[in-house]
Amino acid sequence: MSQPIQTVAVIGSGTMGAGIAEVAAMAGQQVLLHDISAEAMTRALDALRQRLEARVARGKLSTDACEQGLARIVAVTDLAALAAADLVIEAAAENLEIKKALFSQLAEICPPQTLLTSNTSSISITAIAAGVKHPERVAGLHFFNPAPVMKLVEVVSGVVTSDEVVTQLSQCVLAWGKQPVHCQSTPGFIVNRVARPFYAEAWRALEEQVAAPEAIDTALREAGGFPMGPLALTDLIGQDVNFAVTCSVFNAFWQERRFLPSLMQQELVLAGRLGKKTGQGVYPWPTGAAEVAFYPVVPAHRQASIVQKERDVVTLDDVLLMETNGETAQAAATRLQRPVVMMDRSEGAVVVIAIAAGNRLEATEKAIYWLQQQGKKVLLVADYPGLLVWRTVAMLVNEALDALQKGVASEEDINTAMRLGVNYPRGPLAWGEQLGWQRVLGLLETLQRHYGEERYRPCSLLRQRALLESSYES
Repeated sequence: MSQPIQTVAVIGSGTMGAGIAEVAAMAGQQVLLHDISAEAMTRALDALRQRLEARVARGKLSTDACEQGLARIVAVTDLAALAAADLVIEAAAENLEIKKALFSQLAEICPPQTLLTSNTSSISITAIAAGVKHPERVAGLHFFNPAPVMKLVEVVSGVVTSDEVVTQLSQCVLAWGKQPVHCQSTPGFIVNRVARPFYAEAWRALEEQVAAPEAIDTALREAGGFPMGPLALTDLIGQDVNFAVTCSVFNAFWQERRFLPSLMQQELVLAGRLGKKTGQGVYPWPTGAAEVAFYPVVPAHRQASIVQKERDVVTLDDVLLMETNGETAQAAATRLQRPVVMMDRSEGAVVVIAIAAGNRLEATEKAIYWLQQQGKKVLLVADYPGLLVWRTVAMLVNEALDALQKGVASEEDINTAMRLGVNYPRGPLAWGEQLGWQRVLGLLETLQRHYGEERYRPCSLLRQRALLESSYES
């Protein structure tokens, strides 16, 4: 299995298959593009030519490189022609039975040294390889859309995939200018598993009427540093696609509650409101989200006379401006017998706040005035435990730690996967270390007490890291 990869076969000429074929061909590989539909292949090759010629027109690619890349791709309708391939990448329908039948055929057609891989995003590599001759050569090679642009590729091991195959695939991916990460075959692999809370917490906030969708997205984007808000992103991905992945992960984990799908998202799917591709999802398209209503500028007479700053609390006369620890503002105000304004984590120009129900307006506006003087746009939402950014980040950290503890992937690969696969501002494990494991643990424990749900249960590795952190501090 150590022979060099010279010829690559790609099965499926849809968006992903055509994109993968382009990646391999532009890296100098001979490519056999197979589809049961000759017309689909013709459309795919025509679209590929148009994309490459557009790059030539923009000065991003030479005419010679364009023509040479296209010449390396040969369309084949006979599956038997793939016997010449050193590497097969299947990018067909996301259906286990279809994939198993196809891989059984490939194992008969291709010699034992041919590497057989699937671009699946959710189906078990172990299940695909079951019953296939020489299953040790079967692996996952999960590209992200659009494949020519996205740097990340998940190299996925089934139970019997050989280490030699993983090494060879990783070297191939690197030669194509991509960044491989290695993981075990587990529901969602790295990215689609660890990313679930990013969507789930946004849907929960929307269902509980914490804020309008555009406010939720603004909070995660402008305060959290994420490249796009989760609700807008589901519209872009397609509500049907995102919901199907969530359901797949939920069912594969035996209905683990932290992966619970959203009834509101299901309603959108049932209504055919699938997002950008249908013109309506969470938002109408192409207009997208409405303008966000920030808190008006507070007049200077609300300025506090006495200001004291500690780590997570600013005291403004009798008002406490606190960074959330998972409590609601009202719970903190009741406990401390003071007016409380609860503040979310902010890494940008926007800060999300919630206020205790008993606050006087002048007390609340002392805190808002102070925040506005720090250059922040203030987004007021309902009194919600953990607010929007902090609870989302804490859940991402927890999920990443759970994946690490269960041997899904290394710490480095988990961080790399989330930065490159979904463009998070930091890897979740690096984020957890920066924020402090004890703070993440405390917030999740508070959320779990508030809701009485398993959804917010901290994983045992988080507890271990929090204990180590406290022992270092002492």
